[in-house]
Amino acid sequence: MNTSEHSTTQGELEKLVSDLRGLLANKDLDVVPEIKLLRQRLDDGIHSARESAIRAAQDAARQAKDAAIAADRYAHDEPWRVAGAALAVGALVGFLLARR
Repeated sequence: MNTSEHSTTQGELEKLVSDLRGLLANKDLDVVPEIKLLRQRLDDGIHSARESAIRAAQDAARQAKDAAIAADRYAHDEPWRVAGAALAVGALVGFLLARR
């Protein structure tokens, strides 16, 4: 998914959540028991989805931090390999740019 698709999807999701919040705020519909029950289920679902998103973001941040620590440790343990890899990548990029 590219950036524009992601921002469009995120915008649509935010609009949906905003519409649901507007519905939940309208207490005039509470006279119908089914709508009151539906409103409660929607509120619980939004709360659950928000908690899941927060947990997923925290897990992703933890995994990124662990990967950065592992990369830093490897760079300190094997500096010549890292320098050699950087040299190889630089030479490849230079070769590709020179062909243009």
